[in-house]
Amino acid sequence: MQSGKSVFQPGQNCWVESKARFSTPLIDCGNYYKALHSSIVKAKHSIFIVGWDIDSRIRLLRGDDEVSSEAPSVISDLLKWKAEQNPDIKIYLLRWDSSLAFFAQREMWAKEVWEEKTPDNVQTELDDTIPMGGSQHQKIVVVDDELVFSGGMDVSTNRWDTRDHPVVSEERDGPDGEYGPLHDVQMVSSGPVVADFAQLVRWRWQRVADESPIDMREEARIDENAPLPDAWPEDFPPLFENVECALARTIPFMDEVEPAQEVRHMLLDLIGEAESVIYIENQFTTRQEIAEALNKQLKLKPNLSVIIVSSYEPKGKFECEAFWASRIEFKAILEKGIDPNRVKLTYSSIEDMQGRKAYKRIHSKVMTIDNKYLVIGSSNLSNRSMTLDTEIDTVIFGNSKDNRACIEQVRNDLLAEHTGRDIEAMPEIFNSRYPVEALMQGQIAHGYVLTEVRDEVFTEHSVKNVFRALSDPEEPLISVPTLDGAALPARNPRRRSIMILIGVTIIAILGGLMFWASQSIPWLSSDSINAFLEKSRGTYFALPTVLIVYVVGGVLFFPVTVLSLAVAAIFGPIWGPIYGIMGALMSSAIMFGIGKLSGNAGLRKIGGPKVAAVDEKLKRSGIVGVAAIRMLPVAPFSLVNLVAGISSIGIFQFLVGTFLGMFPPMIAKGLVGDSIAQIWKNPSVETISYLVGGIIMWGLMIWGSQKFARYYQARKESTGDAAQTSNSRKDEGEKCAA
Repeated sequence: MQSGKSVFQPGQNCWVESKARFSTPLIDCGNYYKALHSSIVKAKHSIFIVGWDIDSRIRLLRGDDEVSSEAPSVISDLLKWKAEQNPDIKIYLLRWDSSLAFFAQREMWAKEVWEEKTPDNVQTELDDTIPMGGSQHQKIVVVDDELVFSGGMDVSTNRWDTRDHPVVSEERDGPDGEYGPLHDVQMVSSGPVVADFAQLVRWRWQRVADESPIDMREEARIDENAPLPDAWPEDFPPLFENVECALARTIPFMDEVEPAQEVRHMLLDLIGEAESVIYIENQFTTRQEIAEALNKQLKLKPNLSVIIVSSYEPKGKFECEAFWASRIEFKAILEKGIDPNRVKLTYSSIEDMQGRKAYKRIHSKVMTIDNKYLVIGSSNLSNRSMTLDTEIDTVIFGNSKDNRACIEQVRNDLLAEHTGRDIEAMPEIFNSRYPVEALMQGQIAHGYVLTEVRDEVFTEHSVKNVFRALSDPEEPLISVPTLDGAALPARNPRRRSIMILIGVTIIAILGGLMFWASQSIPWLSSDSINAFLEKSRGTYFALPTVLIVYVVGGVLFFPVTVLSLAVAAIFGPIWGPIYGIMGALMSSAIMFGIGKLSGNAGLRKIGGPKVAAVDEKLKRSGIVGVAAIRMLPVAPFSLVNLVAGISSIGIFQFLVGTFLGMFPPMIAKGLVGDSIAQIWKNPSVETISYLVGGIIMWGLMIWGSQKFARYYQARKESTGDAAQTSNSRKDEGEKCAA
């Protein structure tokens, strides 16, 4: 039985009008990740994942599900397992490139990480085609061209949570430690709509990749009686059947692509259809045009109520001044001239019986219009989502009595969660004169409750500012004039370009500081250091003086060879190397500590998987590896110390390796340094012979260290391979015996 005609108008408020054979919402990441894991395990032909982020470290399963699963839980391990299990399957990962603003949360070298962790039939691309200021914000997974996940969820950090949203959860652990409750909504669908998503993800892929993806499979299961597709996730039965739907996009103007603002037009048209209840849950509510449309419809329809659920607390200055300050204006426009019993902008929070408080972070993008329309998508009610980001919303139309009942069920289920009620209590609330006021009253103590937002506690009502211009823009931040007089939006800078710029900037700053120090600090020269050390010779302050010189020289990246030769020249071939090695060890330990602190603060992330591979080799080779590096002049002394601190090697191994690698050459430098001093005082064949002998010894030690390090590494690797082979044979024998 049809229920009138929908508002869908392809080319205006939507991209395509379609149909879903089956569809069901997946509420919160615990459910979505479990469903995604199930469908990936079942995949046979292809997997496309398009996201704002695709983090290789995310565990899709938790608890008993993780323990009982035969397939890996971590998504990179899972995709590797699937790709190796079925070499014919093709897996495509398309992630937004630019991530400087999210350095602490996102994997900096995402493409390299995925390429290192997965085989060749898993391909990864970073999308750098989005205009500057915008982002790749679509969240889509297409499996075998017969199943699609879409909505507000990424496979990213600080996302996983369960529907009960406990105040404290050990599983909610992100890069910065435990995070608070987080709510989101995704949807899984099958049927003709999957072909539209399959076309979209392939178009997105072809824009950035050199190779075209595999051709779309001919979809057979599109008739009204088709069964659930093979890839449908376990434990998630479909809610909607044979439901009409539409896909609305935001596509910014990029590389001569025709822009689309279908999301914007769709939301405005849907609001104009409302008569009874508009329910919205959204991460950001800043678009004044949406507030004006809601206010207008409230005035046109006296029986209409509007309830909005969003987040409570902003994260950082940019979010506060860009989105929370704008939400003050949004709320004022929304409520102007309206009975407060009919409209509320709220947040969901809890205070448990121990007095612990938690505020639920809303990341979902959901809207229901009476029982006629349900929107589950990626779009926030913000300026950027309407014009500048790439977005995709799925709009379901209640084309039958059953599907209208399902739309009501989704709305009631979500509001029951936010207010700590049972879903059975919701129909009575919505049958009351003022459903919004009824929702706010009678909420259960020590459960989740809705409270009206008061953003003035976070920020003042202010005019447009630089934070809004950067965080919630309507247009690209920079446009480049073209020869025909038009303007082409500049792309977001590539991650690689950002990293190169950061590296060049750091090197320039260090170089500038060293040049400034050499020109401005009178005592930072070889002559001054020699004079300083000369004064301490023969006194009790000789060793402390040498230690101070090495430590200060290490911090200022002064060449250690110059220091060693100077110390040997002043203190002789015996005490010179002894003092020198003690000073070098102290300087190494201090710079190692600085490196360790810097690495923990995020510098380890900059290095990426290539540096991680070198780090792993250094860790495996241990003391011998450090000794070899010390004997070989491959990098400045202080830089090696810093890098070692950032790496995973322990300080004991590092210092022992430093001693073994530096002390023999230090003796050779002692001969050279002392010979130079003697030649200066009394040139003779003997002193020149000592100099030549010392240089030869120095060279032989470098050559010998190379040989020994290679021999040791080869032997260690061969021993490891032999042990691994032995273990494999043992395992096979045990399996045969079993």
